[in-house]
Amino acid sequence: MAFSRRLRGLGSRRMRPRPSRARTMLAAVGDTEAAERLVETAVREFGRLDVLVTNAGILRGRVLWKMTDDDFDAVVKVHLRATFTCARAAAARMREQGTGGRLVLISSPAGQRGNFGQTNYAAAKAGIVAMARTWAMELAKAGITVNAVAPVAATEMTKTIPAFAPVIAESERTGVPLPDWLRKDEGLGTVEDVASLITFLASDASEDVTGQAIGIGGDRLALWAHPKEKSVAFAGGGWSADAIGEQWHSGVGAEPETYGIPVPQAPEA
Repeated sequence: MAFSRRLRGLGSRRMRPRPSRARTMLAAVGDTEAAERLVETAVREFGRLDVLVTNAGILRGRVLWKMTDDDFDAVVKVHLRATFTCARAAAARMREQGTGGRLVLISSPAGQRGNFGQTNYAAAKAGIVAMARTWAMELAKAGITVNAVAPVAATEMTKTIPAFAPVIAESERTGVPLPDWLRKDEGLGTVEDVASLITFLASDASEDVTGQAIGIGGDRLALWAHPKEKSVAFAGGGWSADAIGEQWHSGVGAEPETYGIPVPQAPEA
């Protein structure tokens, strides 16, 4: 979890570099006590709280029939519950201050599309986007914006994904940047690529941006669509199971939605 002062006048020529400092605190995120101590530490060190970025995460990937209760609970606690407890503590402080604020919640494309072997992770990340949309409404009067970021970057977590691991390892070994096909076609880049979006969402330049799910990775910046009804049909008196079956493939279900994150494909040599 990261806390910082909100940047003012992003991109202004009048901005001058300021000395920066950070304060770290070790805590097992998820519990209310840890969340409140994080906020208290930030306020004690910097005098106020302007921005919360929820960026803690772990993976416990297994297919459904092999996933244990502990696998599920651990991931949900770190990703979903910790986002809730920390955002709640931060929002309470920001409302007391009365000068607005920014909540930036880290989600994932897995939460938008699902991903093989990641029941716990995908569910938690989808929940984070739902919370962002809900909190954007609840905190609007307080001038607090809430957005979810779905990044794709080379991190210790993504190194465990078989499709990405060899390319990331080669880049780290040689010092050569990630290939263009990965940065552009797959939208996977570095942590530094993601930081620019976080900086924007933490600044006054994003004061009218809230309730959004925004993707970034490599050379790609994207706005994820909110779920909505794609096709609709009506039947007087309601639908029977037989009636649904008769019209499904030619009616409402004629163009089913895709699911899952496509496996990255390197261009042929």
